[in-house]
Amino acid sequence: MVISSVSETMFHEDDHAAVAYGIEVASTEGAVDVVEEVGPSLAELLMIADIDKGARVFAKCKSCHTVDAGGKNGTGPNLYGTLGRGIAAVDGFRYSSALSDHGGTWGYDELDAWLASPKSFAPGTSMSFAGLRKPVDRANLIAFMRANADAELALPTVEEKLDTAVDDAVADDAE
Repeated sequence: MVISSVSETMFHEDDHAAVAYGIEVASTEGAVDVVEEVGPSLAELLMIADIDKGARVFAKCKSCHTVDAGGKNGTGPNLYGTLGRGIAAVDGFRYSSALSDHGGTWGYDELDAWLASPKSFAPGTSMSFAGLRKPVDRANLIAFMRANADAELALPTVEEKLDTAVDDAVADDAE
């Protein structure tokens, strides 16, 4: 009780609303939203990706997919030669309408987005896999899949990715 009384006299605050330390903040008027990418880009991760680690990540996929040339479809389609192929384009496999209606080609960015969250990439997909949270795991798996094809799709360069991001940002500002 004595300690409380003494500390109250030493540290008594009269006005709780007073600002103890003022911090000047720059005006946000006319500011441009800047998206800061955290961590290395997909292009940078693909440059250092490890195919053997990708094979270990693919072990999660083996219960539904094969990756052998001429391999059979399972619960999911055969993934041999996926990069550069049309989305939902494996003959003999019946895709969900969410994926077959998606359109496009499996490029690096598309595959990365799919592997991160299939349900976000193609809402309504029948694939039950939740996705790979770590970008490095996705890059390793993509490198493994790239190696399992008749011809490997050229890797994106860091400069191309930067140029594309700048072009996209300029296009968004113009709208």
